Amino acid sequence: MWPFKRRVASQAVQTKERFFWIGGRRHVEATYPLPKDLGEVNRLDFQHFVLRNGFGGNYLAPVNNPHEVLDVGCGTGRWAMELATLFPNANVIGVDIVAPAVDREATLGTGLDRRPPNYAYVQGNILEGLPFAERSFDFTHQRLLITAIPKDRWPYVVAELKRVTKPGGWIELAEPGYPQHAGPGLKQLWDSWVELCALRKADFLIGSTIGDMLETAGLRHVIRHAKDFPMGIHGGRLGQMSATDCLATGEALRGPTVGAGVRTAEEYERLMEMTRAEVNDPRSKAVLPFYLACGQRPA
Repeated sequence: MWPFKRRVASQAVQTKERFFWIGGRRHVEATYPLPKDLGEVNRLDFQHFVLRNGFGGNYLAPVNNPHEVLDVGCGTGRWAMELATLFPNANVIGVDIVAPAVDREATLGTGLDRRPPNYAYVQGNILEGLPFAERSFDFTHQRLLITAIPKDRWPYVVAELKRVTKPGGWIELAEPGYPQHAGPGLKQLWDSWVELCALRKADFLIGSTIGDMLETAGLRHVIRHAKDFPMGIHGGRLGQMSATDCLATGEALRGPTVGAGVRTAEEYERLMEMTRAEVNDPRSKAVLPFYLACGQRPA
């Protein structure tokens, strides 16, 4: 029996998605500026592989055979399905405002030949409250929602993650930082996204504080981990993968950034071209810090 609040879960499933198009890409009506289409599905799956490769695994928290696992903002469902495969006796739920491709189409994508039977998707929006009873999950995971959560809503979001986590269970957050040792193209491109998020009341620079957020929410045994992902060919295979993801993110954010008036189309293309040249320059030293933090709900 899945640990939903039946009334709230029913309302979540019945929520109608409202889409609009910018620059030929489909978007959902939310703070989140990135598109919700097949191109973004491919980028998110690729990004998942980059992060898993860079960190050497899918999570930081010291969980051991969890029975109930929740992934908030599950995107394509990739992380949740891999956890379901890793822990075949666990119930794993992915929550997002838009159903992942696995729930709309037959394909699972690269690396999975079937949908794990212990994985389920539930429609929901963390900003409106999670459709689950208190103390439902042993492991609650949330990653890459830095563009989707308004800055002043983070305390509520972490409190909501804590609410649905069992005493003794773990909560894990993962978010990027700001490029270091970057050339002018990458720096200005990233600044464009910072400005775009600020217009939507989100803080694209808040990633380094996720451990502090967990401590402020009263979680114990907070563990922090950071890794610098090389951004370009100077970083070998991981650097090339990171740069590919960065440029794909740039294409995904082109329409919203230009549409919001943060950059003209010509200015944005110039920054993309500069960034492409920088990540292909072996003399570059650019890195992107990425932060993981986890904490345990007190018993």
